[in-house]
Amino acid sequence: MNVLVVGSGGREHAIVWKLRQSPHVRKIFCAPGNAGIADVAELVPLKVTDLEGLLRFTNEHEVDLTVVGPEQPLVEGIVDFFEEHGLKIFGPRKSAAMLEGSKAFAKDFMARHGIPTARYRTFTKDQRFEAERFIHELAPPIVVKVDGLAAGKGVLICDTKEAALTALTDVMVYKTFGRAGEKVVIEEYLVGEEASVFALTDGERFVTLSPAQDHKRILDGDAGKNTGGMGAYAPAPVVTPALLRRIEQEIILPTLHGLKQEGTPYTGCLYCGLMLTDTGPKVIEYNCRFGDPEAQVVIPLIESDFARLLLSVAEGHLDPAGVRLHAASAVCVVMASRGYPDEYETGKVIHGLDSFTLEDGVVVFHAGTKREGNALLTSGGRVLGVTAIGYAHNLEETIRNAYTAVHRIAFDGAYYRSDIGQKALRRSK
Repeated sequence: MNVLVVGSGGREHAIVWKLRQSPHVRKIFCAPGNAGIADVAELVPLKVTDLEGLLRFTNEHEVDLTVVGPEQPLVEGIVDFFEEHGLKIFGPRKSAAMLEGSKAFAKDFMARHGIPTARYRTFTKDQRFEAERFIHELAPPIVVKVDGLAAGKGVLICDTKEAALTALTDVMVYKTFGRAGEKVVIEEYLVGEEASVFALTDGERFVTLSPAQDHKRILDGDAGKNTGGMGAYAPAPVVTPALLRRIEQEIILPTLHGLKQEGTPYTGCLYCGLMLTDTGPKVIEYNCRFGDPEAQVVIPLIESDFARLLLSVAEGHLDPAGVRLHAASAVCVVMASRGYPDEYETGKVIHGLDSFTLEDGVVVFHAGTKREGNALLTSGGRVLGVTAIGYAHNLEETIRNAYTAVHRIAFDGAYYRSDIGQKALRRSK
């Protein structure tokens, strides 16, 4: 079959890379893609939000399945649009994608269906003073979230009430997040260890993939600003088999049943960002697609034919019992540009990538790269996801392999965390 992947980051590179391994895939297109994806797929110069253009392309090139990577086109209704034209597409419809498109919608949905989450209240831009009063009711740290999509940067963790009030002013008065911040969710800070659990679902059945752990903060030791993610590893030992069953029963099943009950059945990949508290797992956020960089460790651990798996979801006949996962570990270290997650530098020449093969147990997923002549240059805040895959399932060795690879890559201003996966090692000792 011919497949179109929509997106241009490390997640999409991982999706294309895995699809390429399927004997059932003839041709892969990626819109718009990046320099790394160009090595394994044909790039299509279309924006992810150009729904008309993408639809026209799928018809002209006899695309059998479209796989949507980023959240924006999902929230804008690309799945509804394609299905109305009789096309097969992997992802949730617009109404279900609101789980990520609106944090207020997601929190209210969880409240309606008894899904465990943090205490919260939602405020519009006209309710600033009520929001300030609620901040004074909470014990810091306090979490301020913008309601709309903000490229993974709309969650502000404030260590003091004064910092929370400042964050509120920045969002509501100075509009630092634009229209995404016209409504805010203010919630209590949950204490525990974070984990990411992905479920593939056709609206009726679901299967969970290897649980992962992301590293959101820019600095070692989970310090500094929140980012889109500085690295990840899977499987995360903090999610034991017993805990995963609890997550399925208390969070995933009620979420899918609740959406179906409300007339918006969910298909595609449901991402549950969780805090594992003393009283059990609680939802921090939902995503309506594969997370990034978690996708770069979760997708390589899928043993089943990836193309057939995604197609079965899109066609509504997922067989959970037939999905196989590798008994292995994967570690992704993100190499970012100087200044990220704030203003960052681009156009830096990347060296050292031509020496890697999968036989080394390492694959480098491109997130923000471009070609100029023979040179490979940085073009984004997160540039590369250096991923080691350890089929011996020795996490310590997999971490070591990932960092050995990182040390062979260089570009001016490159920055990365040096502690990806250390929480898992401490847990195992």
